[in-house]
Parts: sequence; C-alpha cells; structure tokens
Amino acid sequence: MISSSISSITEPVADGDVPPLPQQRHKVVLVIDLVESVRLMAANEAAVVNQWRGFVHHATTVVLPACKGRMVKSLGDGMLVEFDHPTDAVRAALALHKHFAPLNETLPDARQMHLRAGINAAHLYADDKDVYGHGVNLAARVSELAAPGETVITSSVFDGIVVGMDAEVEDRGDSYLKHWPDPVRTWAVFPVTGRSSSLRALVPEGAALDFRPSIAVVPFETRSHVAEQFVIGELIADGVIAQLSRSPDLRVISRLSTTAFRSRPSSAAEIGARLEATFVLGGSYVTYGEKVVIMAELTDNRRTEVIWADRLTGDVRDLMEVQSVLLEALCAACAKATLNDVVQRTLVLPLPQLDSNALMLGGITLMHRSTPRDLHRSRQLLEAVAERHKRVASPWAWLAKWHIMQVVQGMSSEPAKDFQRAIDTADRALDLEPNSSLAMAIKGHAMCHLGDNVADSRSLLQEATQNNPNDPIAWLYCGFWSCMWGDPGAAVSESETALQLSPIDPQRFYFEMLLANSYLASGHLAQCIAMSSASLKQNRFHPPTLRTLMTAQYESGQEAEARKTFDWLRSIQPRLTLAEYLKYGKPNPQRKRIASVFTALGLPES
Repeated sequence: MISSSISSITEPVADGDVPPLPQQRHKVVLVIDLVESVRLMAANEAAVVNQWRGFVHHATTVVLPACKGRMVKSLGDGMLVEFDHPTDAVRAALALHKHFAPLNETLPDARQMHLRAGINAAHLYADDKDVYGHGVNLAARVSELAAPGETVITSSVFDGIVVGMDAEVEDRGDSYLKHWPDPVRTWAVFPVTGRSSSLRALVPEGAALDFRPSIAVVPFETRSHVAEQFVIGELIADGVIAQLSRSPDLRVISRLSTTAFRSRPSSAAEIGARLEATFVLGGSYVTYGEKVVIMAELTDNRRTEVIWADRLTGDVRDLMEVQSVLLEALCAACAKATLNDVVQRTLVLPLPQLDSNALMLGGITLMHRSTPRDLHRSRQLLEAVAERHKRVASPWAWLAKWHIMQVVQGMSSEPAKDFQRAIDTADRALDLEPNSSLAMAIKGHAMCHLGDNVADSRSLLQEATQNNPNDPIAWLYCGFWSCMWGDPGAAVSESETALQLSPIDPQRFYFEMLLANSYLASGHLAQCIAMSSASLKQNRFHPPTLRTLMTAQYESGQEAEARKTFDWLRSIQPRLTLAEYLKYGKPNPQRKRIASVFTALGLPES
C-alpha cells in the first residue's frame, strides 16, 4: 500500500540539515495497485513481475503524458500519481484499467490481473520527489473500497468532473475508513456509455418536439495566464446567454451545462454534438489595460462551418454595466447570423465576482446532496451571497428553493411553514427583480406543494416560462405541477424540455428524478424505472427519487425490487411514517398512489 508516511530514520538529523517544508499546493492524487498481488506473485512471480513492468512502461510513456500526470512513486505492485485537475486523473485511471484486458482474455480466472484505484483532491505538500499529507492517505484508503477493475473517488474529485462527459458514476454513500475521523462520501466512476441516445429512447411516442434552433454559448478563453482575468470569459458568456435567452425563437443551452467546456480542448463540433446544439458561440479575448478585445466565432454544428466571426473592442468595465454596449453588439451580430433578426434588448444585471459565483454554485450543489450536514452548509453559502449582494435577486430565489428541499428530503418538522417560508423568500427576490423567471418558478413550485392555491401556482409557472422560454427550472416545475394537479402527458413534455435546455447540468439527477415522476404520472412505468435508476446512480440518498422508483416497481409487478427500494428508503429516513409523508403537501393523485404503495409495503401509519 502506498502512503505519504516517511520511513523511520535511525540516525538523528541536525536541525540545520532539515530541508524547509515544501510549498502546499492543490493536487489530485491517484493511488492504483494490483489486486491480490501477493497471491499472484507466489504462484508465478516472474510472469507477474514482467507484466507489471510492462504496465508501468505503458503508464509512464503513454497514459500519464497524455493525461498530464506525474509519477510520484512506483512500487512492485502499486503507483502514486499526481495531477493538477480531477478530469485528468479520472481519465488516466479509466485508461490504466484497460491495460490488462487483452492478457486476461487468455488466462484462467485465478491468474488474471486486475487493478483497483482511489482518487482524492486536496491541498498537499509537494516537492520534486514526493507529495505529503492526509490527502494522500485518504486516496489510499479510498482505493481499498474499490472492487477489482474499479476506481473510487471522493467528493472533492466528484465536484470537479462532469457526469456523462468525463465519466458515469455510481454513488457509494458514506464509508467509515480506518484512522479517518468522519465518514467519507465516495462514488465509483466508469467510462461514458452514451447518455443522449439512451435518453431519447426513453421518450414515449407522440411527445412534443421543439423545432427551434438551439445555441450553446461556451465561456470565452483568455489569451493571458493571469488568474484575475479568467472571470472575464464567464462575464462575456453570461451576458450573451442572458440576452439571447429572452428570444422566443432560440433555445439557449443553460450556462451550467456550457461551463463544463471551459478550458477543455473540445471542438465546436464536439460541443454541439454533446449538447445537441445547432449553433456554438465561443472565442477568446485579451486585455490591454482597461480595454478588452473579443474574438468571437459562431459555428453551425450541422455543417461544422464557421458562419460568422468578428473582432469587437470595448472597455472592461462595460461588461459589468446594466446595459453593456459591448455585449449588446455581440448579441446583435450573433442573432443576425442565426435568425436574420435583432435579438430583443433586455436588462443585464451585474454578475457576482468569481468568489461569489463559487459560493452560489456551491450552495446550489450542496442543497441537492440529501444529507443534513450538506443542507446546512448550503444555507450558509447562499446566505453569504445574499448578504454580499443585497440587491441581487438570484441568491434569495435559491434560498427559497432551499426551504422546499428541506421538506421534500424529509428534514423539516414543519412542512407547511417551510413551504410558506419558501414563498416569502421568493417574494423577496421578486421585489428585487419582478421579472425573475427563477424566482417565479420557485414560488410557483412552493405553492404547488402547499396546494392551497393550485390555479395561482400554475399561472405563476406559466408566466415564468413566458418571461424566459429557456429557463430549465421553470419548465421543470411546470412538469411537476402537471404531475400533481394537471395533465400527465403535458408533464412529460415539460420535463423533457427542461432536461434538453440543460443536458449536462450539475444537478442532472434532480432533473431526471422529476422526469421519472412525469413518466410515473403518465403510466410509463418502464421509462420511470429506467430514469429513476439513472438518477440514483448520481445520488442514491435522494428520498423523492426512491419514492418514485418504489412506486413504479410495485405497480409494474416487481414487488421484490420495490421492497428493496422501500427498505433502503427506510434506512435513510428511519422515522418516516405515512402521516409524516402526507404532511409534505396536499393530497393529489400522484401522492395518493405513492401513499398506497407505502401502505402495501408496510409503512407505519404514525
């Protein structure tokens, strides 16, 4: 087992001979070793050593150079490798696992060679010879959780990859590791299997199609390596997305999806294919003092052809203005090239600084993690953003959703009061920005759950989609309303639209859960089971997903599988009763179906 511990030294070292402590850096470490190496070598030492040497040569000459990895240690049955980015480490691990596959096809099971790997990201002490710190030990401990042929990652790595693009994942939950004080959340990672085509196969026949051309605006890349300038690319992309999203003639891919391609060596064709976008807008920029020069390109993905390119110059401070002259010019030129029309000018709010953006995204991500600790941390992060930017509506809108998530995840002792708190908090966001589609959608969603003003909640959700036809959250919550109180067929179409608008969303599991809920409402049980299972691969602790899967399994005659799902849900929510579940909101056909299955499986009344 590789670790960062320093071997004992028999001779005392004078203080003057001790080298200074190396600089601490953020690193990603991969620990990979040969499964049952002692047994394999005892049976045929020379052959195993020879194969391992070949593996090390392949790793150091082919895989690690391609993945920007540095070999730190190589022992007779294991390796320690460092990387700068989680995506490179995951890519390397998946490639290294393939090395022994051809050999194993020729060997009996007892002689086959398999690897197991663990990856962790942390601040470590690093010099030219080694890396030191608890983060290395954690990677080694996590590797012990992996089965032969598997790679297991920690949350610090999971947060740095894009599910469905860098890897597929399977949530392994919390594990208690030797000499580690707190439980560690882990995921197993696997090669991508082609998510988009499988999603289309699940869509029921007759579902409404969106024939509008779609556009993906990727963060513009800096030609400078100054860290302070990286945020400008996000400001450009955010401003363009905010304006283009107001056009009812374009389907604009969510920023949360396009940001996944920042600093990635992906062509416009690859980005367009992954996001199913007709057009891709991107480019680069350089700053000269207070001036910024933007080089923009618009590519037609159908023909893999650049249909418009231009160079625009303006003031850096203009990007932060309410009405940015530079961004308006960029949007107008792009719209003319794609739709032969001028994009509707709308209000562009100043964007939070990069650190504030990180707080916001962290708060949104942790809100969906399904543990009390993460939910509490989410509220702290969102409140910090709201305090820092008192006149910005979006932090208050997400705080409103936080109250909803507390209820649906079974962590509220007063569901009705928390739904009302969500409504009040969303109203605060709407006071700041009356046309915020996000705040409208979240308020409408809370009202939908509460069930006192069902018609008003529907009107509010529809207004959100009209204000911003490209807001995936608004469409998602429209689908939920249709599940609960309206037309189940419309629920599928609305939920599908939401997923299409943000196909690589960090909270994709949440979108998939609500789409599965739509399939359940419309009677497409097989699609419901498949979509719920896909969602649980990313977050197996999400109670709403488990309730939906359990109901579809039971109603389709899979009672044994439904009971397994029920038991897992009870282990997560040991105090759950039928009375507690029914407190989540007003009775409706969907909730009654789930309650009926709970009763059949033996959930206590109270």
